[in-house]
Amino acid sequence: MDLILWRHAEAEAGEPDLGRRLTGKGQKQAERMAAWLDAHLPDTCRILVSPADRAQQTAQALERKFKTLPELSPGATVTAVLAAANWPESREPVLVVGHQPTLGMVAAFLLSGEEAYWSVRKGAVWWLSNRVKDGGAAVVLKAVQGPEFL
Repeated sequence: MDLILWRHAEAEAGEPDLGRRLTGKGQKQAERMAAWLDAHLPDTCRILVSPADRAQQTAQALERKFKTLPELSPGATVTAVLAAANWPESREPVLVVGHQPTLGMVAAFLLSGEEAYWSVRKGAVWWLSNRVKDGGAAVVLKAVQGPEFL
């Protein structure tokens, strides 16, 4: 299974937190990353998105259907993200559009076995894969891409 973690792009400051929208720079970040993702994601990829406006706008840049899940809101747990994605049992790839520190904690947990606070930059993607080989499983980091390099 592939699990792709996409942090929302740059957003405005302010309250309420769920209503924060992308800045002009953030919209450009989302569009650049969406173009890269669209070229690499299979058509069968499920897309799961936080209900926060900034995550919704980030996902909309991809111009694919997605499902909004309240359990991916800011402050989500690693367990909630992995359960929503059906990790590692899902038969199709899953893209999660969410927030820090949760996405960094998911990456840390899958790659190191610990819930550390790893940083995922605004608008960036971490692409992980669960590889089963010789009766064992290993998580592989397939790609890390930031919008500033596209």
